[in-house]
Amino acid sequence: MFKKILVANRGEIAMRIIRTCKEMGIGTVAVYSTVDRESLHVRFADEAVCIGPAQSSESYLKPANIIAAAEITNADAIHPGYGFLSENSKFSKICDEHGIKFIGASAEMIDKMGDKSSAKETMKRAKVPTIPGSNGIIDSLDQASKLAKKIGYPVMLKASAGGGGKGMRAVWKESELPKAWESARAESLASFSNNAMYLEKLIEEPRHIEIQIVGDSFGKACHLSERDCSIQRRHQKLTEETPSPFMTDSLRDAMGKAAIKAAEFIKYEGAGTVEFLVDKNKKFYFMEMNTRIQVEHPITEQVIDFDLIREQIL
Repeated sequence: MFKKILVANRGEIAMRIIRTCKEMGIGTVAVYSTVDRESLHVRFADEAVCIGPAQSSESYLKPANIIAAAEITNADAIHPGYGFLSENSKFSKICDEHGIKFIGASAEMIDKMGDKSSAKETMKRAKVPTIPGSNGIIDSLDQASKLAKKIGYPVMLKASAGGGGKGMRAVWKESELPKAWESARAESLASFSNNAMYLEKLIEEPRHIEIQIVGDSFGKACHLSERDCSIQRRHQKLTEETPSPFMTDSLRDAMGKAAIKAAEFIKYEGAGTVEFLVDKNKKFYFMEMNTRIQVEHPITEQVIDFDLIREQIL
């Protein structure tokens, strides 16, 4: 059991982590930028340390500042919440090097699953169903054109470092591909400083279903049912529902087993989410894995009466 946990985040998720720590009798350290000095998470934590100016790049995204705060307060673990440094493999490694437990995925796990292209290749090796498409990064428009003809239109261009719908373009016919290629790469470069692209078959009439998983330190995992996040605008989730009205018992069982297979293949530790696209015929395909707690996790907790933050800490 940890004696003191530093919460490397702010807002709702910081409050959520602090609440669970208080229930477990664990001391808490809040970190804050100068503009967040009066925030609730600062008031509710046992200790608080200022880690920099208002800009996130100079405070919440500064590993050295956060590690220093952990060391001066003798925190033995850091919980990153979601966003900021929660899926930063370098930060996870730095914590390990300083003898501080990173409550989240290891650097190796993040590197395997953080990039969508490498995650897809990893899942192919795990024999988890994946969407037909490119084997890794596409180097040129000509390569994209040849592959699109091979798998058949419509196709979807995706940014390898993407998220939130950035760098994604649906291409319905060959004449649309050049413009989609250029605009997707430009948006990806602007959003992620990375314009690497891959290509997949476009799943028509899709459902976006994510499976909540938890892995232990011995390579075993379980799933905690699904969340349906199919209602979206511009590839951004608007609402989540659990249980999904689209699911059947047999589909839930099959997708749950696939999510467990994915987690155990990389020996995943902690709470995470395996996301799938499901077509109108209820065939499902791996899309990506979030190696962290998600903003949507409370609806799973409410339905199954299970504290995911407590599970991470234990």
